Amino acid sequence: MDEYIVESIGADDKAIMIDTMMKNYGQDILQLVYSYVKNQTIAEDLTQDIFIKCYRNLHTYRKKAKLKTWLWSIAINHCKDYLKSWYNKNVVLSNEVLDSEFDEANQLESKVIQQDEDDRLVAHVMSLSVEFREVIYLFYFEEMPIKEIASVTGTNSNTVKTRLRRAKQLLKEYGYLPKIFIIA
Repeated sequence: MDEYIVESIGADDKAIMIDTMMKNYGQDILQLVYSYVKNQTIAEDLTQDIFIKCYRNLHTYRKKAKLKTWLWSIAINHCKDYLKSWYNKNVVLSNEVLDSEFDEANQLESKVIQQDEDDRLVAHVMSLSVEFREVIYLFYFEEMPIKEIASVTGTNSNTVKTRLRRAKQLLKEYGYLPKIFIIA
């Protein structure tokens, strides 16, 4: 379907293309970005930046991978760049901003995560390092196959498998290994 969208829309209709991508993948990208930055406001800003970057670089999409994989690669790299940035390491938000973001996050979280078990799962997954968190998120929440995760993250398939296994071990050490993680 993704390739059909790219082929059916000409170069003049990039705005329609990016709009379609935002409708189809916007919420998924926002959740992915949030799993990296752990801040709703920053996640929203970075998501917007990611779609702007996609719009500007749509001509570079070569159809070697699915459109979704291309988009996820851009998103993951953008998040990693942000986490390494001077701004992320040196700018501290004021308490007022943090309080308002905390209130917004609680409202969003209460809508999205309604059960206590889901809350615990998110907390434990978020406490993992980025390398483990990204493979858990992509494999279990985005249901990507291991080869696609390897492509998106720029790692070997065996590395993805090892990170998945180690992440599950860490969750087990925390005393939390929900049923969804027993499958793979």
